[in-house]
Amino acid sequence: MHIARSGRGVAASAATVALVAAALAATSQAGATTAAPAGVPHTFAQPAVAGHSLVHGVASPLPIEQCQAKWHINCYNPLQYRTAYNLNPLYKKGITGKGRTIVIVDSFGSPTVQHDLDVYSKQFGLPSTKVNVVKWGHVPPFDPKNSDMTGWAGETTLDVEMAHAVAPDAKIVLVETAVAETEGTTGLPEMMSAEKSMIDHGVGDVISQSFGATENTFPGFDKGDFSSIKKLRYAFEDAQRKHVTVLASSGDGGATDAMADGKTFYKYRVNSWPSSDPLVTSIGGTQLHLNDKGQRVKPDSVYNDNGAGGGGQSHVFTRPSFQDGVKNVVGTRRGTPDISMAAAVNGGAWVYSSYDPTATGWDVSGGTSEASPLFSGIVALADQAAGHRVGNINAALYTLLKQKNPGVVDVNDGTDNSYQGVEGYKAVTGYDMATGVGTLDALRFVPALGKASRG
Repeated sequence: MHIARSGRGVAASAATVALVAAALAATSQAGATTAAPAGVPHTFAQPAVAGHSLVHGVASPLPIEQCQAKWHINCYNPLQYRTAYNLNPLYKKGITGKGRTIVIVDSFGSPTVQHDLDVYSKQFGLPSTKVNVVKWGHVPPFDPKNSDMTGWAGETTLDVEMAHAVAPDAKIVLVETAVAETEGTTGLPEMMSAEKSMIDHGVGDVISQSFGATENTFPGFDKGDFSSIKKLRYAFEDAQRKHVTVLASSGDGGATDAMADGKTFYKYRVNSWPSSDPLVTSIGGTQLHLNDKGQRVKPDSVYNDNGAGGGGQSHVFTRPSFQDGVKNVVGTRRGTPDISMAAAVNGGAWVYSSYDPTATGWDVSGGTSEASPLFSGIVALADQAAGHRVGNINAALYTLLKQKNPGVVDVNDGTDNSYQGVEGYKAVTGYDMATGVGTLDALRFVPALGKASRG
């Protein structure tokens, strides 16, 4: 189902984008480069669940030991993530994302996103930053009783706080669209037109997308007609020309994903778009095993709790040249993910929100919706370190893999990302469709990515 946006809404939004672009340019630092049923949002966030209890609205973040005692899960804060991903030495060198802009796209957004980021930052001693909000189209007033809107508000909160946790001095632009993305093309035309406008106005060095739709749910797919997907690629083609990095969560359904109803899962292997697009870097999920200092007590493993990291072969896109070196794994198709970061609920991230007055407080969130904004922060750091936009990083990732660069950390625990009865892919030595090339050591990965990317 295609829901059109009125011309008046487009004009107003384009003007807003121009104002945001002007504001960012005025404050930029040196070196910056200028069909599915409604109400079933298909983001890639998984609630933190222990049995049937939600970790929601807690008064303050708890240490790992108390999370284990109360909910039988590990829960991590940004300071622990910084240690785990070896980010602190970069910050000491002044690599903080300064002069770079992360664009986050979500339906409806959150009315309290700035306040919540301020509280989150203060809690952990981080500098906060201004969230520049662009309303694309006639975004309806926020209704805390609307589960569709609160679901997206939760996603928005997670996206903004995770991006800020990694790149504390990067600017954040939140694009709120007026139509919820679910399955098929629903909501995606609004998102893609918003992204293209941002790119054309020079807003953003990296775009994070914590949403997706199963390729099979697009109109014409069952007849082998992939035009409904390919007609939506124009924003990514624009990003390629302007050297803007585009990321997307690989999903939380392992080797399967949701059908058009948003609830039932396919009983065979499928993939989702935009993660499957060769112009996009697909961000998968891992499970971290940390102590209170953020040090690993054992290597990262496959994300496979309350969901599983998405991945597999695209039915729409053939193998891109950057994956020729892993053709023994992906075959003749585009394989996902490309690289992975934290996503498991058992090892989820503390986030703060107040958009729901009945559940204001701290939550633990996971899913590859967490991994994509985390990685957007890594890209912002790489842009700053390189002195230019790293642009489409896919070729660089596989070059670093081939070179056995120490910044790329293999995930090879041998388990798989099976989900909903569909056999997944095992994490083995080298590239696999459970975690991609693996995960990263930021101190080594960030400068290596800058050098390996054309910009």
